[in-house]
Amino acid sequence: MRRLPSVSRPATASPSSPRLAPVIAVVTAALSGVLVGLALTTTTPVVGIAQVDTAVRVGLPVARAVLDLAAVAAVGCAILPLLAGDRPPGSAATVFAQARLGVAISALVWALAALSSLVLQAAEYRPGTDAVSLSDLRSYVETVMAGKALLVVAGFTLLQLGLALAAMRLGRRVPAELVAGAGLFALFPLPVTGHAGDSHFAEYAMLLLELHIVSAVAWTGGLGALIALAARNRSLLAVALPRFSRLATVCLGVVAATGLLNGVAEFVQHPTVELWPGLFTTSYGQLLLGKAVALGGVAALGGYTRWKLMPGVVRHRRTALATFAVVELSVMGLAYGLAAVLSRTPLV
Repeated sequence: MRRLPSVSRPATASPSSPRLAPVIAVVTAALSGVLVGLALTTTTPVVGIAQVDTAVRVGLPVARAVLDLAAVAAVGCAILPLLAGDRPPGSAATVFAQARLGVAISALVWALAALSSLVLQAAEYRPGTDAVSLSDLRSYVETVMAGKALLVVAGFTLLQLGLALAAMRLGRRVPAELVAGAGLFALFPLPVTGHAGDSHFAEYAMLLLELHIVSAVAWTGGLGALIALAARNRSLLAVALPRFSRLATVCLGVVAATGLLNGVAEFVQHPTVELWPGLFTTSYGQLLLGKAVALGGVAALGGYTRWKLMPGVVRHRRTALATFAVVELSVMGLAYGLAAVLSRTPLV
């Protein structure tokens, strides 16, 4: 009897393999947000004044968006073991190993994005120059606070990279709190060089902005890490999702309150632009409204997840959590893209 040739079956993803959909969704949405923001802030060149090259103008918000998303991934992967509690399921070991690798890769991208932003900002500081030399970079760092901040960010991200590599080798002997802490400290330098630093209420504005950024990164990163790494591990997800849901609720409140206060403060302290018409007639106001709409959409999706989907997840049932989370992450990514442009947009 003649033997029929065996037919190979398509390989299926293993329960421990990471999901790429959340990563693709966030990156695509963030780049879309950057493009929308650039379209809203396009201005007519002024004759007689040196203009920044298009590559620098577009490259700066793109580099900032990459920096922000790398920060989200690094912090999210770092806090994933903390969401599992003191007694995680035995099956979580593989997920934690992937999370440590995710921290290492994201921290490296974060550092490279910070250094790329430094070069681009130095080029913006000297419009019309063909190339940025080492002396230009040194002058920019010595003269401009943003240059110093980017170097500090790169330093903390490289520290987190080193801790993540050590954790990959030593496992839980390297505390997860230490790895996450290095990433959180890397979030602090940049906000003090933005709009808040020019505010009449600088101290309060910078504190609000720090809280805004840390909360947004922990919220987005935690959700992304859960869906990308732990969605197929029902035992781990049943433990980690309720803890993340409580964290996300706090982060949502902080992000909404601090974003509202900072936005209003920008208009209140401006000598000529008032809040009500300026919110709709200025590029800054339109970007702020876009972020607010995105936040409302994320809040609605998060509420549905908490009240409708989470009870099934806790009972180890199959749910549409991954689908809703990818949509939520896409909206978050759009908000990050708009924020990358907003951070460089003056209120005029």
